[in-house]
Amino acid sequence: MKPTALVDEFERYSAWRDAVYVRIEALRDWLDTQQLGDAESGMRLGQLLGRLQEDTLNVAFVAEFSRGKSELINAIFFSDYRQRVLPSSAGRTTMCPTELYYTPTQRPSLRLLPIDTKTRAGGIGDFKRDAAAWTEFPLNLDSADEMSATLMRLADTVDVDAATAEAYGLLNPLDEEAARNLARDGSIAIPRWRHALINFPHPLLKQGLVILDTPGLNAIGTEPELTLNLLPNAHAVLFLLAADTGVTKSDIEIWRQHIAPTQAASRARLVVLNKIDGLWDELRTPSEIDAEIAKQVASSAALLDLPAAQVYPVSAHKALVAKVRGDAALLAKSRLPDLEAALTQELLPCKQALVSESAQAVVEDVVLKATELLETRLAGIQDQVEELRGLRGKNRDVIQHMMVKANEDKQQFEHGLQQFNALRNVFASQVDALRQRLGMRTLNGEVRLAREAMEKSRFSTGLLDAMGRFFRQVDGNLDASAALIQEIRAMMTAMYQKFSDEHGLAAVNPPDHSLRKYRKEMARLERIFDERFNTVFKMLTVGQSQLTTRFFETLASKVVEVFELANGETEAWLKALIAPMETQVREHNIQLKRRLDSVSRIHAATETLDERIAELEASSGTASDQLEHLARINMRIADALAGELGEAQLARMA
Repeated sequence: MKPTALVDEFERYSAWRDAVYVRIEALRDWLDTQQLGDAESGMRLGQLLGRLQEDTLNVAFVAEFSRGKSELINAIFFSDYRQRVLPSSAGRTTMCPTELYYTPTQRPSLRLLPIDTKTRAGGIGDFKRDAAAWTEFPLNLDSADEMSATLMRLADTVDVDAATAEAYGLLNPLDEEAARNLARDGSIAIPRWRHALINFPHPLLKQGLVILDTPGLNAIGTEPELTLNLLPNAHAVLFLLAADTGVTKSDIEIWRQHIAPTQAASRARLVVLNKIDGLWDELRTPSEIDAEIAKQVASSAALLDLPAAQVYPVSAHKALVAKVRGDAALLAKSRLPDLEAALTQELLPCKQALVSESAQAVVEDVVLKATELLETRLAGIQDQVEELRGLRGKNRDVIQHMMVKANEDKQQFEHGLQQFNALRNVFASQVDALRQRLGMRTLNGEVRLAREAMEKSRFSTGLLDAMGRFFRQVDGNLDASAALIQEIRAMMTAMYQKFSDEHGLAAVNPPDHSLRKYRKEMARLERIFDERFNTVFKMLTVGQSQLTTRFFETLASKVVEVFELANGETEAWLKALIAPMETQVREHNIQLKRRLDSVSRIHAATETLDERIAELEASSGTASDQLEHLARINMRIADALAGELGEAQLARMA
């Protein structure tokens, strides 16, 4: 059977990404060879290449248990493996959030994080950096049976008492079934593992696909990493319902609390109505079956407040069977191709657009800076050539006058350099003020003060007040930082214009920078705070110590992460802001010195005039050639970003 459209399109995306990488790498190497780059440009291109190399496509599957998530993952991504990669059977087969990916530096394995780590400080991201915290089981790729047996550990449970379950945050006082279990034997079954990582060398995973399988409301509600990072950052979320159960209360709760709020133009959010094969009644006509499926789709869409066209009915089980057996008729009946087409149309184009936009912004800045440097150099050389040509046949008095003029220009520029150095001092002081507001030292101090206030509080209202003050202070620092950024850019814009007018430097429009996306993320975190912490129920059912711990492990740690990202991007912008000015000033100073040197040498020995003109014309030709070559490299990158690759090129790079 031919590859599905989704698999084919993913391979095409990988080929596009590889082509972009190769051409940006060529730009970086050429700039280094021609000595046209600087530390800031090299750093930005290096970071961009690193992001392209580590680029992933994250697809999350979310549902309550027994909705068929694992079977759908097998059907969409792993049918060509001719076996189930993820275990799938009746009942709960995946008890903890599971990530499938591939890292070539690690052996194929199943790594499991024990549930008792919930009593330790740190989130999933922290534990990922601690290899000793995980229990690892190697995957025997040569034995399907052994690999399947190993992956069945995902379904492990352990019986614990009520106090332990409560300490892990896994005991819901309103859960009637849990209450019955506790009343019967004093224990409750909980997942043995908190999180699972599967390193598996599947071709799609090798190309950067990352799959997240989340097992129901219980895991989503108690694992902050899911709601704060993994789900919001997924490029696509597939929310599964089951035709045999309909839309349950917990389905609606997952959708409204954890998926619908993250809806965005750059994210695909699709609803899958699975197990429609349960409606394939041999006593009904095909049209009657289709009508029943359409009725279920309409009902599900209404309950989730969605258009019916956004709900995709499928049979994951029959689709997997069809792909393994090569049964095209059964595959069509399973309706999986419709879902794969939707993923193809919504997921990959959005992902490619995001990567392209990010890469284009960096390349444009670097190429623009190199172009301005070469144009300034070329203009300076051409001015010198014209000046020296004008000296032909002139007497020594005229040459002496030219030498005086060159000295005056140099002295005037040196005076401008004093102004530039004064500007740099002002720039440095404003940068210091910005770092005071946005810097990690300030934020860490705010975190410390909030923790101290919460730990000293004797009442729930004191906890909430401390949390609220923390967010207000953080918001204030972001607002003040945004204002400082605009002041700094306005100052640099004026200075660029001044140097352009007075000394003929190339006009530069300093890059803009905004903290808007970080402020938007902070608003999202505050909404989560209001929903998860700032409630009477939480105050009554969760102890103050546990509430404090949860706050700092979830929201406060995420705020720190947001500020770290904002810091990194702002520091890169500050370097990009001052670097073009420094480069142009340095280049202009070099050209002035060369001009004075040329006139001085002509004054000392007029017979060297033609030789010097020839040298400058050769330098002018070199600069012109470099400009043309840079433009060609830039055009090749633009073509790659636009996806203008022939079929033969795509085939070679896939």
